[in-house]
Amino acid sequence: MGLQERRMIAELQTTTLPERSREIEEICGKAVPYEVDWASFESDAQALNFLDNIACHRVNMALRTIALDQLGREALNEGLKSIRLKNVADPAQRRLDFADGVLEMHAPWAQGTQGMHGDAAIREALMARL
Repeated sequence: MGLQERRMIAELQTTTLPERSREIEEICGKAVPYEVDWASFESDAQALNFLDNIACHRVNMALRTIALDQLGREALNEGLKSIRLKNVADPAQRRLDFADGVLEMHAPWAQGTQGMHGDAAIREALMARL
């Protein structure tokens, strides 16, 4: 891992992800942590560059569509415990799952919008198990 990647990871850990977690608290009433498999990102500056917008922003947008009313906010508050992100090199390894309160997303984040899970897919995964 180079200096650029270490700086990007430090920024994500200290600023970006805590801000996104606070945003989730505003959306559904409790902060939900982002858990990142940093080892999967450590040599991929492009994936780190896209992580906030292509992963976190999409998740938070999907949460907003569920938390339109008190029932949605309560369901998220009770059901969503953490969000796990993992970078994968091969698009065939892309995965989106929500089980036991954990939203898990594996994606080739370096591919930008072509590798991401869209808001609607994230929403559907959550709605199926809330």
